[in-house]
Amino acid sequence: MTDSPRILLIGATGYIGGRLLPLLAAEGHVLRCLSRQPQRLTTRVPASVQVMAGDVLDPNSLVPAMQEVDTVFYLVHSMAESGDFERLDRAAADHVGAAAAAAGVRRIIYLGGLGSDGECLSAHLRSRHEVGARLAAHGVPLVELRASIIIGSGSLSFEMIRALVEKLPVMITPRWVQVMAQPIAIGDVLAYLRTALTLASKEPHLVLEIGGPEAISYGQLMMEYARQRQLRRFMIPIPFLTPYLSSLWLGLVTPVYARVGRKLVDSLRHPTVVVNDRARGLLNRPTLSVRDAIAVALRNEDADFALTRWSDALSSAGPAPSWGGVRFGNRLIDTRSRRVAAPAATVFAAVEAIGGNTGWYHANTLWTLRGWLDLLCGGVGMRRGRRDPHHLLPGDTVDCWRVETLEPGKRLRLSAEMKLPGRAWLDFEVTDQGDSCELRQTATFDPHGLFGLAYWYSICPLHEFVFAGMLRGIAESAEKEERSPS
Repeated sequence: MTDSPRILLIGATGYIGGRLLPLLAAEGHVLRCLSRQPQRLTTRVPASVQVMAGDVLDPNSLVPAMQEVDTVFYLVHSMAESGDFERLDRAAADHVGAAAAAAGVRRIIYLGGLGSDGECLSAHLRSRHEVGARLAAHGVPLVELRASIIIGSGSLSFEMIRALVEKLPVMITPRWVQVMAQPIAIGDVLAYLRTALTLASKEPHLVLEIGGPEAISYGQLMMEYARQRQLRRFMIPIPFLTPYLSSLWLGLVTPVYARVGRKLVDSLRHPTVVVNDRARGLLNRPTLSVRDAIAVALRNEDADFALTRWSDALSSAGPAPSWGGVRFGNRLIDTRSRRVAAPAATVFAAVEAIGGNTGWYHANTLWTLRGWLDLLCGGVGMRRGRRDPHHLLPGDTVDCWRVETLEPGKRLRLSAEMKLPGRAWLDFEVTDQGDSCELRQTATFDPHGLFGLAYWYSICPLHEFVFAGMLRGIAESAEKEERSPS
């Protein structure tokens, strides 16, 4: 579409930008992305998307990126940086605003945070508003969308709520849990951002407050999440638990927030609700309710998980620790790989023969014991065996597992049907590398509440024995088959 706006997306590797990018590309927009590490993007974007190296804190790098651009999406912030994040945000906004003005950019679209300008705002919200003012100060028309909690897997606020509810059956809650917010679904945020491309406005700095249809407290939001995850949770309010103490506590309960917890939690003492609802008529559909937004987020996690290839998802992050696993939404993942000196077809044949009379390639006695324990709990145990000793079809049983996904010669995913405090999968991927191949094995667990987490971490030492041995056993079986006379 040659008449589409030429767009520069700043923040394509972030939570919002990463979801906006494929939507803009699918709509046919001429799209360019700016990244400090372009190699992270080039293999993950459509061929039509141009990726350029640049940094909002380096004004010289912005000059070539702004050439022949009509619209700039500004979706970055410095909250996770060490040091004075407000100073960094001011500098970045000034650099982008000045570069856009010099290049003749027609519009900047910026996503900021809700909160009344008249209040004594937290440093986080104050910086969000100041960034908008500084972007507009350079003369390029600005559309500033202000949002409260964004409900979607990966959103910092939503992940904080998830971590608290999943890990704490009894929550000692500070005053900010009763503060009102107006959450909005990630899908609605993305719809507003794309609508801003075609807004007809003569205002040099248009501020639009966006939110879902209802205002609720953080406590109510946590209880709704707990309801949908079928978790019983109790809250004990403690009025003297300050935002500072809350941030220290969050750092212990959810270590992922150690860097940004204090900055984020400090802003939670302010209501973040829509006061001016002029944005509501911009979408040609109603925004999702909190209940529906959480349901969609959880449902989309299942869809994302079903499509995920762990070799792609984990390679960009470097070697992942196996003990304890890494997180993917609610899920905990133990993944490991091994180079096998055999063709991919031979390796996958060994994978496909797993279970039944072949066994599990290592620690079969422990697998048998696990099956008896499952039978005592009313589960299916290990007695079901297999339909065929060598070949599988989607839906087949494999002892206490069932084939969920099968890509012949490439991939096998089994879902567990034993009694567990959660859901579990076992995934195998074979990648051809010429005269050898890579075999990746991934165990995934979606824990149900605290008991599920305790179960996972209690058996992590067994993973090091059972799963490492299984991977080694499959590899050795394939290599032995390759060496044997035909």
